[in-house]
Order: sequence, then C-alpha cells, then structure tokens
Amino acid sequence: MKYLHLIASNLKRHKLRTALTVLTIFIAFLLFGYLSAIERAINVGVTLAGQDRLIVRHKVSIIQLLPISYQNRIARISGVDAVVHSTWFGGIYKEPKNFFPKMPVEPESFLEIFPEFQLTDEEIARWKTTRTGAIIGEKLARQYDFKIGDRVPIIGNIWMKKGSDSQWEFDIVGIYTGADKNTDTTQMFFRYDYFDESRAGGEGEIGWYTVRVANPDKAAEVAAAIDKEFANSPAETKSEAEGAFIAGFAKQIGDIGAIMIAVVSAVFFTILLVAGNTMAQTVRERTEEIGVLKALGFSSTSVLLMVLAESCLIASLGGFLGLGLAFGLISSGIPSISALPVFYLPIDRLIVGIVIVFILGILTGIIPAIQAMRLQISEALRKN
Repeated sequence: MKYLHLIASNLKRHKLRTALTVLTIFIAFLLFGYLSAIERAINVGVTLAGQDRLIVRHKVSIIQLLPISYQNRIARISGVDAVVHSTWFGGIYKEPKNFFPKMPVEPESFLEIFPEFQLTDEEIARWKTTRTGAIIGEKLARQYDFKIGDRVPIIGNIWMKKGSDSQWEFDIVGIYTGADKNTDTTQMFFRYDYFDESRAGGEGEIGWYTVRVANPDKAAEVAAAIDKEFANSPAETKSEAEGAFIAGFAKQIGDIGAIMIAVVSAVFFTILLVAGNTMAQTVRERTEEIGVLKALGFSSTSVLLMVLAESCLIASLGGFLGLGLAFGLISSGIPSISALPVFYLPIDRLIVGIVIVFILGILTGIIPAIQAMRLQISEALRKN
C-alpha cells in the first residue's frame, strides 16, 4: 500500500499508547489460543468417537456394573457387528496426583473395535500371551518414562486384590500410538482375565460395553433393541452413541465450550472498547492533519481507508503476535498439561482467530473512519 509509511508514522505519534493497545490485544489472542486448545482437549473424545460405535451402560448410572453375560446376548442382536467391554479401574501410581485412566479389556476384541490405538504385531502377540501384560499410550510413556518390560505397581483404591495385598502389578508389553493427533495416548489398558481372577469382589461384572454396529445409519434402532433386550431386568441398560456418551461425561466438569465463549466474549468486548477509544482519540488529535490531507487532494474514501488500515494494523500486530506465540508455545508443550489427553491449537480455531483479528480491526476503526471521511476541510482547519 502506497500510504503504508504514512499509516505507520501515525502509530509512532504516541508510542506508549500504541504499545499498550497492541499489548492488550496480544494478551486477548494469547488467551484465545490457550482456551481453544483446552476446549479441544476436553472434547477430543467427541471428535474421535466412531459413528458406528455405541456405549451400553447401566440405566441408573455409569458407576453401576453390568453382568458380563450380557456380552453374548448383545452380540446376538440384529445389527450388532462386534462387542467389547471396559471397566474403570482407578488406582494410584506412587501418589494420588499421578492420575491416568486404567481399564481392563479383552485385547483381541478391544483392538478390533478401536483401530485408532495402534500396536505392532509383536506387541499384540506379547499382550495376548502375558497374563499381567498392559499397553500404554506414547504420551503416558513419555510422561513417566515407562518402557517396554517395566513393571508398574498400582495401588488399588476401587478394586482390591484378593488377600491382604492392595498392590497390583502390570508388565508393560506395548506402547501404542494414535492414528491421528486426536487419539488419546494417555491411557493404560490391561487384560480383563487377570483383573477378574485377582479382584476381591465383583467377579463377572464390567463397567460398560462398546458396540460396533454393522450399519451406522441404523445405530438408533440397534440401541433401542439392546435396551429392549434388558428391559425389566435387574440391570437395565441405556445405549447411546459414543459421541453423546463422551460429551455427557465431559459436561460433568462443566460446559467448557460455553465457558470459553463467555470468557472470550467478555475479553474481546473490553478490547473493542479500549481499541475503539484509542482510534477515536487518534482521529480527534489529527483533525487538522486530516483537513490538510483533504485540501491536498486526498478523497474522503482515501481518508476512510487510511483510518481503517491503521486500526487493522494495530489489531493485526497484537492479534497475530498473540496467536503466533500461542501456537508456538502449545506446539512445543509449554506448559506441559499432562492431565489432558491431547493439547494442541486446532487449525480451524487458528483460522477463526485470524478472522476475528480483522473483524476487531474494522469494528474499532469504522466509526472514527466515518467521522474522518465526513469531516469538512473548513471545519477541520477551524477547530485548531
């Protein structure tokens, strides 16, 4: 732009004011980046959930157990392609703050229904032949420096072992990777047969079933058939899409999306007022200069575009710096938030942030720009 030097010079008029405005916008977009990453981490299971998978749990609550005998009955229902069960294990690794999900599963059917958890053939073979074998995600392995062959002690707090020993021991036989960056690699899975034989109580019961349906378009019909199968039984079921189940589970800690929108909206409204006031004051201080520009032949449209460009430049400086730093820090794992299954700034949110930058620039500059465009030469020169 041929007037870029003139626009940049206007920003140098009050360097401290310009710097503070840019800093305010910078902090807002840095916050936007981190909130976007956290929101994606909380809802990653919904994003990854298979369209052909159902969750079958106890109708009363997820903490109520179901009989393992339901598995064969579910498998016989028309439209069901495969079934696997899981149970929340809990447990403590060394100290309570070291939290990560641990679940007993049946290796073969589990890997068939969850292809996003990827192991080598050798690791799969070891898991099937090692009674105390467990697999862990690559992120979990990095966090605690676990390696294949390590024995991991877990102190039971929900499920106790038979006898007086409350400590479970698992041998790491594989470290799984994710099919894509949305895959949760912070979990640990171990063999259900070892768990069921060793636990003190609850034998023959599981937490929930994951069902793969043959035709995703008929998932609702299959879910209804499963619930009908166990209606009026001592353990009635509730079947729902995997995405809906995970979304409901996530909302137990709050609607992160709504919280993010509320926080970001409040911040950007404040920024809008601050930046808008800055631009309005800048135009008022340059009333005589605007009059001179018009007297020299600058059209009203040129003056309008110059003021808008100045506003967009301020928004771009702060916004792009904030988004860029957020993307860089999050990509490098700063800070390291091990409790979240994944932590990255989604490209779609990055694009939204860029769009908001330009919207912010236009909104904060449009009123001062219109005032400058309508300003008459005689009035501008008379005011000073």
